[in-house]
Amino acid sequence: MSDNNPPEIQVDSDWKAQAQAEKARLSQQEESKPAKPGKDELPPADFRSLVGLLASQAIGGLGGYTDPQGRVMVDIMGAKFAIDLIGVLQEKTKGNLLPEEEAELSEVLGELRSRFVQIAQAVAARMKSGQGVESMSAGAPANSRKAPDAGAGPKLIIP
Repeated sequence: MSDNNPPEIQVDSDWKAQAQAEKARLSQQEESKPAKPGKDELPPADFRSLVGLLASQAIGGLGGYTDPQGRVMVDIMGAKFAIDLIGVLQEKTKGNLLPEEEAELSEVLGELRSRFVQIAQAVAARMKSGQGVESMSAGAPANSRKAPDAGAGPKLIIP
């Protein structure tokens, strides 16, 4: 190559069509991606969401949340109901799920059942000893609650 010859310019007459095809391909890829819910959007209504909803209900009933005073809220019967519903879901969908869905459902159900036994035993032991347990009926007025002891630690509230 000599210094006297300027570089050769190659013009691709198809560049516009290629750019449009690339744009269309990228647009199609973007549309095919599953949408992630935004801050104010709900997740997709699918099997995983249904299991997650029921599992969160069970976890809430097993003391997964506290009240404004910091007491642990336990609803054994509500947790049992949610766990039983997941069991019914597993039974009724047997053979109709993807292997990943079956595995996830079995794992969630096994973990919830194990946690249920642990919490039920802890509640029974605390009720027997009378330590830190406050039992309320579901319709009890808010002013009928006992004030928690300052140094007593978390309380179990059993509706």
